[in-house]
Amino acid sequence: MDKSYRQNFTVQYCFPGNNASCRKQVRSDPAYIFLFIFLSCISVCTVILNLLVIISISHFKQLHTPTNLLILSLAAADLLVGMFVMPVKIIQLKNSCWYFGDTACSVSEISTGCLAAVSLYSLVLIAVDRYIAVSDPLHYNTIITVCKTSLFIVLGWSVSVMYIITMYYFNDHLLPSQISTSCYGECVVIVKYSWVIIDLVVCFVAPCSLILILYLRVFNAARHQAKSVRSVTNAFSQRHKPARSPETKAAKTLGFVIFGYLACWIPYYLSSLTVESVKTSSVVSTVFSWLIYINSSVNPLIYAIFYPWFRTSVKIIVTCRIFKSSSSRFVLLSECF
Repeated sequence: MDKSYRQNFTVQYCFPGNNASCRKQVRSDPAYIFLFIFLSCISVCTVILNLLVIISISHFKQLHTPTNLLILSLAAADLLVGMFVMPVKIIQLKNSCWYFGDTACSVSEISTGCLAAVSLYSLVLIAVDRYIAVSDPLHYNTIITVCKTSLFIVLGWSVSVMYIITMYYFNDHLLPSQISTSCYGECVVIVKYSWVIIDLVVCFVAPCSLILILYLRVFNAARHQAKSVRSVTNAFSQRHKPARSPETKAAKTLGFVIFGYLACWIPYYLSSLTVESVKTSSVVSTVFSWLIYINSSVNPLIYAIFYPWFRTSVKIIVTCRIFKSSSSRFVLLSECF
């Protein structure tokens, strides 16, 4: 057996000085290198795109609306995923070792779950907001205000944190000493099947059913409004083509956000039902988890494609016109949707 062959099969350990150390799986093949570069680019793009959304909504006064505050909350959660969750998962995927200790392992897993729960809660609030805007447009400004929306956002983040902490507590993974590891240098969380079912209902079936029901009603109401506008317009002019209402366009745009979320989460929950417990280090869990993380970079792309105000604000930011003293009062568009 030649020397190069023996080197390829030399056993490496995460912590060579520790007898209980895990074995290190160094992934240095060209395919893995390309994968790491690709995932790193996704992480960078996720941070940049969501940061642009946050800057746009925070800086321009015209965008200070209840709906955009909810989008801001969603972008903040997606930004944290790209800034912290993705880099940590890339490092963990690169050589399978965890070098940051048990406390950081607990914080990492809890943070990942909290950000996912916040994203879903934001989507539920967005669906409720659009439903009220379309079904009761005359009273929308009195029912939905910036203060009320801010309060619900804070409440949503708090509830999400408490739920994830409760789930990990009852899975015996809240404290560093309770992390399930077979060797030193491993960060693995095993979620019991009973909590998989509970999480499936609480964080997927119930909220997604509510979102889908609300959006069906939103689209029906928007369709009836479009027919009414079209009939009134045709009474004055047969040649005039009525424009879509802001609510209709917002509903369709946010509908794509919901579809992207469901497409990224359904594979994960379907796979979790086929095993007795979900182990975060498994190949299936890793692949479907990254599909969930990538959803954080899809949302701002949807805004860029469908929201003219976002494209306009990005141009102002990139060309440094945002540093003008009066830039916060720029009129991006005649309508904010």
